[in-house]
Amino acid sequence: MAIDSALSGRPLRGLVVAAPRSGSGKTLFTLGLLAALARRGHTVQAFKAGPDFIDPGHHAAITGRPSHNLDGWILGRNASRAIFSSAVRQEIDGRTPDFVLVEGVMGLFDGASGREETGSTAELAKWLGLPVLLTMDVRSMARTAAALAYGLAAFDPDLPMAGVALNRVSSANHRILLEEAFEGLDKPRLLGCLMNDPELEVPARHLGLVTAHDRPLDEEFTTRLADWVESSLDLDALLESLPSLSTFLDDAEAADEEGETVSVESEQSSGDADESSNNLDITPTGGAVRIAVARDAAFCFYYEENLRLLARSGAEIVFFSPLTDAALPDGAGGLYLGGGYPELHAETLSHNVRLREMIRKRAAKGMPVYAECGGYMYLMRSLTDTEGRRQLMAGVFPWASRMDTRRRGLGYREVTTTEDTILGPAGTVVRGHEFHYSHVAETPDETTLLDAGVQPVYLVTDRKGEPVSVTGYRAGDVLASYVHLHFGSNPQAAEAFVTKCRIHWNENNAR
Repeated sequence: MAIDSALSGRPLRGLVVAAPRSGSGKTLFTLGLLAALARRGHTVQAFKAGPDFIDPGHHAAITGRPSHNLDGWILGRNASRAIFSSAVRQEIDGRTPDFVLVEGVMGLFDGASGREETGSTAELAKWLGLPVLLTMDVRSMARTAAALAYGLAAFDPDLPMAGVALNRVSSANHRILLEEAFEGLDKPRLLGCLMNDPELEVPARHLGLVTAHDRPLDEEFTTRLADWVESSLDLDALLESLPSLSTFLDDAEAADEEGETVSVESEQSSGDADESSNNLDITPTGGAVRIAVARDAAFCFYYEENLRLLARSGAEIVFFSPLTDAALPDGAGGLYLGGGYPELHAETLSHNVRLREMIRKRAAKGMPVYAECGGYMYLMRSLTDTEGRRQLMAGVFPWASRMDTRRRGLGYREVTTTEDTILGPAGTVVRGHEFHYSHVAETPDETTLLDAGVQPVYLVTDRKGEPVSVTGYRAGDVLASYVHLHFGSNPQAAEAFVTKCRIHWNENNAR
């Protein structure tokens, strides 16, 4: 049956916001559209195409609902559709969404290949049955904007277009020129010209925009965003033109009933995720176990689906802050340290000696710990910033990290474990993404690894199947790497981690 929203039985509708390239004002426009819809009383479910962690945090701050990442290369079609379907069915505070908004990534047709649409916003829009609303930065152009918009709309006839919204329009005369340029086009429909406002900017830094943890969008800024969109965009015409998603949801429900599955096994020849096995719908075995998850300004990069899959596998997620909490949450059977900005909070993390020592001792006693990127840095001996300031960290791994002014790792990654780990047996495959400015100050040699009881356990390749130098390390039941893994690409990894945590808790708390 089709899903109606909690608001007056309104059917679910939605769209994808896309742009010709990165830096086109896509995120700001998305946030403004979310704010305008929320102010009108819509319950909006947001998504982010691609592996970015920061935009979903800002989405959630406006909508009051977790925003999920969807990625064609990391997840494949079935997993992306399953995550989408689950999120739009989720009831929060007695409400299910009546509108879906997906923020695209890079340019509309940009993805993991130059020859095909794999991993692109366009591919995702087709999978979800959503029309595309283009937003274009039209600084220093007029009629050319119409040519570019027409070319994007005509490039793929199978991709439905909801229209185009032009942003960073400089003046009333500029707007008139743009409107004249679009008058003769049959597609895409011009829905509005948004005036340039230099004060409407989300601050940025080396890993992207400032996070919602560091600087939440305040009510005044959100109101200005909503006003900016409402004053220039024909929102009523846009909403009236959008089709209902009932067909997609009915298809998804039928697939659920038939046990449609998703998988992580890769096909190196095509770079696509194999869709043959591994059910996304996990049935937990055994009792619930507490997993402590670091979440604060230093550790805020988590795929929402990772947390959901851990919970579906039987984990009770308990958040804590390595910045302010002196101890791990009571009853924790495992620890998850995500990425973020530990380098910006290194002194505070270092001064929290009690927690650092507690984590090091718990890890030595066999507590399962999974850490990635910033969490991995926290488990090293120390962290040195770009000014040469060195701060002690947890010391689980006997080497140090150092921040650099240039990027040290970026791109899609496929991880194959070479030994049994807390994420499953040797040969477990999980996909993810790497993006960081820090590096291991001294690459550990075999003697260092042997003396520390540490093993390299990851074979990592890029989107083309080519080996990359990054790896993952296992020390007992601690597993850490620079790669951010998405458990949606292999839900059994989440299940394996929860099982390890449960076994550890039961063995150490038997009466």
